[in-house]
Amino acid sequence: MNTLDTYNFAGKRAVMRVDFNVPLDKDLNITDDTRIRMATRSVMKILNDGGSVVLLSHLGRPKGGYEKKFSLESLVARLTQEYGREVQWGGDVLGDDATQKAGALQPGQVLLLDNVRFYKEEEGGDQEFAAKLAKLGTVYVNDAFGTAHRAHASTAVMADSFAPQDRVGGYLLQSELDNAKKVLEEAERPFTAIMGGAKISDKILIIEKLLDKVDNLLIGGGMAYTFAVAQGGKVGSSLLEADKVDLARELIEKAKEKGVNLVLPTDSLIANKFANDAETKEASNMDIPEGWMGLDLGPESREAFTAIIRDSKTILWNGPMGVFEMSNFAKGTEQVAHAIADATAKGAYSLIGGGDSAAAVQQLGFGEQVSYISTGGGALLEYMEGKELPGVVALG
Repeated sequence: MNTLDTYNFAGKRAVMRVDFNVPLDKDLNITDDTRIRMATRSVMKILNDGGSVVLLSHLGRPKGGYEKKFSLESLVARLTQEYGREVQWGGDVLGDDATQKAGALQPGQVLLLDNVRFYKEEEGGDQEFAAKLAKLGTVYVNDAFGTAHRAHASTAVMADSFAPQDRVGGYLLQSELDNAKKVLEEAERPFTAIMGGAKISDKILIIEKLLDKVDNLLIGGGMAYTFAVAQGGKVGSSLLEADKVDLARELIEKAKEKGVNLVLPTDSLIANKFANDAETKEASNMDIPEGWMGLDLGPESREAFTAIIRDSKTILWNGPMGVFEMSNFAKGTEQVAHAIADATAKGAYSLIGGGDSAAAVQQLGFGEQVSYISTGGGALLEYMEGKELPGVVALG
């Protein structure tokens, strides 16, 4: 894969796929600009070389056609501030304005175009659409790791319109791959993986892969209750994938066979309804009463998890330990984040695997105290499962 450091952009116009899928409030103000900041180093390298940049991204999930709340125009002011220069607005990616402004770009100038997902051809990986996008630049740069697992027009297919030497991976894309490899291939032991989230079905492949890699595998979040049922427990109204109970049993057996310390929560903070103001109490994961649901790790489980994490040298975390969006059920996720920060301070390497766990770490104030926070939850998991990422393969 060609990298930014091996390419001179002087006199070149880079059409650059970034991931500016940032959260916006109801007034279209950016509430978390992490994804914007993560791409800045790549953009500035091109500009400082004497090149110009045409930025392409998606935002949210528009249903087809223009929707103001999903327009990237909301980002122009923030990007102008970030790059210390005017960021021009070109509107519709296939519009005449976009074509004319792209063709007129001078060295050091930046043009932002609108949401590529306003065209259904983007997610369909349409070759004709991709070829039209490619005409916006003379070199293709992909720095959107968060969508690298999608074979969309702008994330993979348009690379075919450029000569192999003019397809370049950005700094963020390279950094994501390097950090994933560090965990997969160079992990210092003890190596602990923490898997949370709602469903085993979302994490089967990564759990099976990790059983060949880790010393400790800690399971939290909603999927822990399917494991509890697999061990004969009663979980009340807790989240349960009844059709995955046998699979959970198999994973428990596989962990034993491979000598992996599979740690399941023994207790939970339970609630009588799915709400922050619900009545709560603590219960064993083997005996949650009917009408009650587990929404966070209990105190015994929190202590067990954090003790293992603090003694680890390599840590991978993907998925929250409970319904951390509700303050009364955030303690498990918060204590895990705290333990990871403590271990990192003692020299451990910690990779936070995108999505909700990345949001939790930032929200809880531990963003600067871990080794690396991935911008791509789904892309990172697929890469770690051993799948090829179309957005990376397309770069050669």
